[in-house]
Amino acid sequence: MSDTHTSSSARHSYIDKPNRTLITLTIPVLFSLVAEPLTGLADTAFVARMPGSEPVAALGIGTVAFSSMFWAFTFLGIGTQTAVAQDSGGGDRSHSVKVLSVACLLAAVIGLMLMLGAMWFLEPIAGIFGAMGQVNDLACDYMTYRLMGAPAVLISLACFGGLRGVQDMRTPLYVAVGINLINLPLDWLLIFGIGPIAPMGVAGAAIASTVSQWIGAIWCLLAVKSSIGLTWDMKGAGVSKLMKVGGDLFVRTGAVLIYLALCTRVANRFGADEGAAFQAIRQFFTFSALFLDAFAITGQSLVGFFLGSNDRFQAKRVAKSVCLWSFGTGVAMCVLMLLGQEGVAWLLVPPAAYGVFAPGWIVVALTQPIGSLSFATDGIHWGAGDFRYLRNSMIIAVAVSCVCILAIKAIHPDHVLVYIWLTTALWTFIRAGFGFVRIWPGIGKAPLANI
Repeated sequence: MSDTHTSSSARHSYIDKPNRTLITLTIPVLFSLVAEPLTGLADTAFVARMPGSEPVAALGIGTVAFSSMFWAFTFLGIGTQTAVAQDSGGGDRSHSVKVLSVACLLAAVIGLMLMLGAMWFLEPIAGIFGAMGQVNDLACDYMTYRLMGAPAVLISLACFGGLRGVQDMRTPLYVAVGINLINLPLDWLLIFGIGPIAPMGVAGAAIASTVSQWIGAIWCLLAVKSSIGLTWDMKGAGVSKLMKVGGDLFVRTGAVLIYLALCTRVANRFGADEGAAFQAIRQFFTFSALFLDAFAITGQSLVGFFLGSNDRFQAKRVAKSVCLWSFGTGVAMCVLMLLGQEGVAWLLVPPAAYGVFAPGWIVVALTQPIGSLSFATDGIHWGAGDFRYLRNSMIIAVAVSCVCILAIKAIHPDHVLVYIWLTTALWTFIRAGFGFVRIWPGIGKAPLANI
């Protein structure tokens, strides 16, 4: 083997205790990923106690619109994590500090520009998601106050990437939990009002989230400064490389959004029952991704670390472990989904839609093991910095799957949800296949080839 084992990789606990190290790092990631969506869930629980359905509808539209605005900037976390992990493996701490400093500065600038720029377009943005009248007004109020926290959200994203790059998985967990603990009492106080504080309704939910996010961002910056470091001397940080990663991830994310939007549109065109059942399945499909993504994030840091230390043997060993653990998790989720079908239907699906829900749910359950490998290989290639390959493979997967979805729309078959989710299984299989062959045997200019 031509690769050398540097002193930095020789000290890593993964070499002697691979499974224990992987699980120890993954568990905090999993809980932090699960904790992050709880802010929106808490907002919904409180707002649902307001009179009328308009506040909840406005909150839903505002939340989706706000989240969509940030999908394009995931490179601040993913790209930073890969760069810092590789620097950590190579012992180049000074470059890690510069990369992280640039990412935080970019996050602040982009967040400020997004906050000021989007303010002028809130009404049409809400209208795109179907908001009208009072719902549009409330959604605009919500987004106005949430946008004030845009820099905080992106700064936290960059800091999480840096901290996970040095394999500090606990601090992002503490911050995510802390944000929720702060948000809960603020929700109650600002939505309903107490004493001299007047009730603010949906706007109060947004202010509560923004305040808690700013506290979380300051917490993140202090943690990063203490454990890694920050500097104003950012020369040589590789801004162009980070922006190139951003471009690749922007295209990849856009392709995903196009495919999911097309699936949603076709399902809803077949009827209200199909639309309701599809949304219920999609919600769980998105939630299950959090569990599978946890191994991907850990794998990204470990692969980046070992490649940075010029130890491709251990990097490929990590790839194998991540795939095995992810696949096992996918199998477990498949079994749990099949056993929990009736409970999920009772909780999320209108009775009239249960007949179209069950077949689609079974298809999604059976494809969880394949989905696990698509997430696992994504994380491995993120750690290897193979962003262009991931972009191209996603474009191919989306192109093939969109053709199939359009064919389903034209043919108009019975049990349409089965065909939509079978197509999604194909989409997942193509992604997993491209990710897998890039590692074994290692097609093209594969970073992990020839081991």
